[in-house]
Amino acid sequence: MRDFARAAVAGIGMTALTRRSGRTELALALEACRAACADAGIAPAEVDGILSYHLGDSALAVQVARALGIAELGWHDDVWGGGTQAASLLGEAAMLVCGGLARNVLVYRALNGRSGRRMTTLSTGPQELFTLPYGMAGPLPLFALAATRYLHDTGLTEEHLHAVVAQSRDNARANPRAVRRDPLSLEEYLAKPYVCTPLRTADCCQETDGACALLVSGVLDGPRVRAVVRGGGPGCSTMDVAPDVSAIFSAYVAPRLWEASGARPADVDAALLYDAYSWLVPRQLTDFGLTDDPGGYLLERRHAWVNPHGGLLSEGYVHGLNNVAQAVRELRAGRGLALVTGFGGSYGSAALLEMS
Repeated sequence: MRDFARAAVAGIGMTALTRRSGRTELALALEACRAACADAGIAPAEVDGILSYHLGDSALAVQVARALGIAELGWHDDVWGGGTQAASLLGEAAMLVCGGLARNVLVYRALNGRSGRRMTTLSTGPQELFTLPYGMAGPLPLFALAATRYLHDTGLTEEHLHAVVAQSRDNARANPRAVRRDPLSLEEYLAKPYVCTPLRTADCCQETDGACALLVSGVLDGPRVRAVVRGGGPGCSTMDVAPDVSAIFSAYVAPRLWEASGARPADVDAALLYDAYSWLVPRQLTDFGLTDDPGGYLLERRHAWVNPHGGLLSEGYVHGLNNVAQAVRELRAGRGLALVTGFGGSYGSAALLEMS
């Protein structure tokens, strides 16, 4: 999808990211949404569109609208889903604005992901009934199995995974929002317990309570949506029919993103990659054409420009929307073109944002 020239991210807002918020998801959502409106310079009552995504663990759009004082709510939607939506809801908001269906659209994600309903306790669907008897209880065992195959095929080792996590920590050191800001040596990394081989605790994103919101509007300036794609194919989400169980969403959407945008990998100077697990970073770097030598790239720390805030591994986990907010910060600071991604196994989304 493209031709979003009139849609820009006019405001961003986030709550603190904690292990135990002591607040409801609604309270968290309202704080982030009000902050995004204030950042954009509009009153919450001027919002006429609200989009959110969740897995039965968040406040609904109509609840947020009522609490914000929006008397006549326009287009609104609660999308069932997780990380796959992190970039694609940005495209849906842009379509509403460019199609004249809304002027100011809030996109938010709010969850008590540590103290409340955790990802490992979410209910399973029909697909999972086939994998649960084999120990696939939740996303981590599923993607750990895919990681095992990926590491085998590429020759990457635990040293490369450490490079991803350690750089994430280093990047987060200057980020006051980050949950993890302590450096991590190779020895310390190797001493971390496995959650599901080959993934240690340090290889998995932070479980946090918090909320993030974006305000997408037809403003005259600000980071604009250049292109958004969403989709996928058989891979680590559908292992029973997958020719390559390590193939994640980026293997399918990357070519479409470059075609839709007219941009090239070399044009990207801010990469906000969905790093729910450490091995996803080299896989995306390769799929999006940002390197053809992931091993050397990681060990030489040439990926230091990726997720400069620490990403989901170190800043915290708001199902990827906090990475989109960071893309806006990077563009405001002078970057030209930002890549943001949303992961959900072999399905996902990607977007390019640019300054006008």
